Amino acid sequence: MIIQGDTGDWEIVIGLEVHAQVISKSKLFSGAATDFGAEPNDQVSFVDAGFPGMLPVINEKCVEQAVRTGLGLKAKINLTSVFARKNYFYADLPQGYQISQYDMPIVGEGTLLIDLADGSSRAIGIERLHLEQDAGKSIHDMHPSKSYIDLNRSGVALMEIVSKPDMRSPEEAGAYLTKLRTILRYLETCDGNMQEGSMRCDANVSVRPVGSTELRTRCEIKNVNSIRFVQQAIEYEARRHIDVYENGGEIRQETRLFDSAKGETRSMRSKEHAHDYRYFPDPDLLPLVVAQDFVDGIQATLPELPDDKKARFMTDFGLNSYDAGVLVAERASADFFEQVAAGRDAKMAANWVMGDFFAAMNSGDYSWEKPPVSAVNLGKMIDLIKDGTISTRLAKDVFIFMVETGKDPAIIVEEKGLKQVTDTGAIEKAIDEIMAANPDKVAEVKAGKDKLMGWFVGQVMKATQGKANPGMLNELIVKKFQE
Repeated sequence: MIIQGDTGDWEIVIGLEVHAQVISKSKLFSGAATDFGAEPNDQVSFVDAGFPGMLPVINEKCVEQAVRTGLGLKAKINLTSVFARKNYFYADLPQGYQISQYDMPIVGEGTLLIDLADGSSRAIGIERLHLEQDAGKSIHDMHPSKSYIDLNRSGVALMEIVSKPDMRSPEEAGAYLTKLRTILRYLETCDGNMQEGSMRCDANVSVRPVGSTELRTRCEIKNVNSIRFVQQAIEYEARRHIDVYENGGEIRQETRLFDSAKGETRSMRSKEHAHDYRYFPDPDLLPLVVAQDFVDGIQATLPELPDDKKARFMTDFGLNSYDAGVLVAERASADFFEQVAAGRDAKMAANWVMGDFFAAMNSGDYSWEKPPVSAVNLGKMIDLIKDGTISTRLAKDVFIFMVETGKDPAIIVEEKGLKQVTDTGAIEKAIDEIMAANPDKVAEVKAGKDKLMGWFVGQVMKATQGKANPGMLNELIVKKFQE
């Protein structure tokens, strides 16, 4: 994305840090539960509360999930990593430090392929993935002069996934977050629910003149909780930087917050450097060493990931890039489509899944566990279209009845009398009646106004309540006017 300024063209440089909550039943260093929505301070151990003398014990499941995510990102797994103390004071950080990883993370460099609106793809570098514990939550709107602290999140395992500064537009940042969330959900290592705080994003933004290779001073926009807001924040911040530079000012490295109501960022604090946190290896935790056999065992259990599934859908089902991309965006939607398409016209199956089925999913209280129509029944309905029992137009009505009743489409067709009319005699009779009632239009068609034949098709369809076989009807009308 190139932004035109008063002094020339500018390029945005974007790097993202995503905090993804690990799916695990207990926290990173304690046995406390991690369920969302529990009563405040109901899921807190002495370790999470920072009581003196409490020792952290690593959760193997969280380590497994981090390795699994690293493999899904085609990243280097570091068999030895180190937990460090990141020292800073905050009211909802009971220990006075956060246990994180600094110079020896569990996952190193990797790659994520993003899909862009024009159909192209770009590789975005992953710098690292490290494990760390979350802080608690400060609540400021429950008392006029006091803040409340909820430590349920304190100690919850996070994967901080840091990209390289490879993105050049808000759209690319949105595509990156969308793809990363999809991969995490496929891997079942994070649910990606940004509205619940289980996936949060810090965006690092700077600008530079087009053609320059320097990395200028960046600002970090902290804890943005929706992809749309991330894009808005980046757009605003980039333009702010350009305005500052073009007016002779300098950008200060700082942390900023995004105000979604005003659509602007505001200063939060000066940006800390690594030395400000006084990192040092946590004395209560030995270096984390994982065996190659452990990594290989996880690799063997990885599901087919979105990029591979998309490529297979294009090869095996003949889908275009866009349709395949839409269907693999969620693992559940891809699985549903495959059930519907099995042994059938895949393009027709894709159209029905992405069209009427997705519309129905979005119109009510449905989920992939309880869809509006089962994959089995949608497949059966497509079979009825292919064998000529119903037309595509009648199928629209059948689908609505399937949503309302949950019945087998064949039963609906029988009960509602929706079977397609394929009797040439019945269709010819309807055509003759329409032609007899409209001699002026018949004359116009015979005089060369071929487009009016579409009107006759519509009238016959209306007369037969949409049940006439469309192919047969068109053929018979043409034949009638040639007589």
